[in-house]
Amino acid sequence: MAAVATATATQAAPLRVPNRPNLVSVGTIVWLASELMFFAALFAIYFTLRSVNGDEVFRANAAHLNVPLSLVNTIILVSSSFPCQFGVFAAERHQVSRTGSLLNFMKWGMREWYALAFLLGAVFVSLQVFEYSSLVKDGHPISENAWTSAFYLATGFHGLHVTGGLFAFLMVMGRTYKARRFSHDQEVAAVVVSYYWHFVDVVWIGLFSVIYLIK
Repeated sequence: MAAVATATATQAAPLRVPNRPNLVSVGTIVWLASELMFFAALFAIYFTLRSVNGDEVFRANAAHLNVPLSLVNTIILVSSSFPCQFGVFAAERHQVSRTGSLLNFMKWGMREWYALAFLLGAVFVSLQVFEYSSLVKDGHPISENAWTSAFYLATGFHGLHVTGGLFAFLMVMGRTYKARRFSHDQEVAAVVVSYYWHFVDVVWIGLFSVIYLIK
């Protein structure tokens, strides 16, 4: 009887599943670390050119920038992180779409929050293109001098990253329409896209502070 009881207790013992980190999330974090080094190199180029050419040259060129417009654009991009994060919360509770009126934000799902983040990001890119076109019309193309080269390279590569984030939003939302149910893989995809989006937001705060404010 003792042997039977021991065997029963052994069989009834719960299996311990190892708590391993998600490989997609880890891979995304490692990739973002490499992207951080890329933007760090762009910052280094900017400061190196500034030290070589002098602060007066950079101040004179920075005077051509539309700081109020860029400030509004910065607020738009940073504010997009909030609907992005609310979309993550909705994805974690597997709420794909809204359960109430479109005006009832508390009932929004991942699609609605991510669509709002996408819209704000698209406005940011559009205003950045408008700023570029205004500078070129005023006679400040990328080939004008060292400052314009550093400016267009740093902000342009960031704009490309924001555009990539917009495509990522579309991909995540599109997968929810194709799949019959919201799976764990789709939840992970929504989370890692938020990692990327928060990253480009933080990088832009640094770029805006260095290029537009610290003249």
